[in-house]
Amino acid sequence: MSDYNMMEMMICAASRELEDGSTVGVGTGAPCAAAMLAQKLHSPNLIIIFEAGGSSPLIPEMPISVGDSRTTWKAISASGMCEVMEMGCRGQIDYTFLGGAEIDMYGNLNSTMIGTDYYKPKVRLPGSGGANDFASFCWRMMVMTPQTTKRFVEKVSYCTTPGWLSGGDSRAKTGLPKGVGPYKILTNMAILDFEPESKRMRVIALNHGYSFRDVQENCGFELLQAKKLTENHPPTKEELRILREEIDPFRYVIGR
Repeated sequence: MSDYNMMEMMICAASRELEDGSTVGVGTGAPCAAAMLAQKLHSPNLIIIFEAGGSSPLIPEMPISVGDSRTTWKAISASGMCEVMEMGCRGQIDYTFLGGAEIDMYGNLNSTMIGTDYYKPKVRLPGSGGANDFASFCWRMMVMTPQTTKRFVEKVSYCTTPGWLSGGDSRAKTGLPKGVGPYKILTNMAILDFEPESKRMRVIALNHGYSFRDVQENCGFELLQAKKLTENHPPTKEELRILREEIDPFRYVIGR
């Protein structure tokens, strides 16, 4: 039995993607925990940006919202949403973490509704917030989500947040910045990216204890597979210590 859970695995994997000196737009919850872990462990000059206006804070403990006063603790700026979105439009944000109820093979996200009728949906979801803006202009979009057929679907019920749209150069043809788009998907089973030409989702690394078959069986569409699959290392003792003792001691995100 492992000494870490699914959420801790995803947070640790996500934190490793954030190199020192880069900028990342995050919300609260797991993305914030990943950014805090990176800042405390291996990327001290990571610039964390919240859509409500906090830029480059040294977050003392887990904030409960993007407008929490802790998101501006020792920050270089406490502005507002317009200023943050303008930073994205100017190409100043390297990474963003987003999520949703559904994601398809091209990385399009749905956080609006489940069903076929927008006005009478099966489930009404919270909507975009700043997700569409971040995904449209931040250089690399990453998603943290459990690997299930309910989330990984052939076609999203509603495209709240653009991924690679229908693949190929379809995104660039809409006028969105070239080279900007979905980068990696981090799940409890694997790390996935997007094949450069088709822009279809593919598995590039497996978490300990999982096979490509496990990932495919928990996905609603056919996945591509990298020529060489690597193994994603489990969380280290130091990663878990910082995550559990300094970042989320009350287990708001990583669970009890």
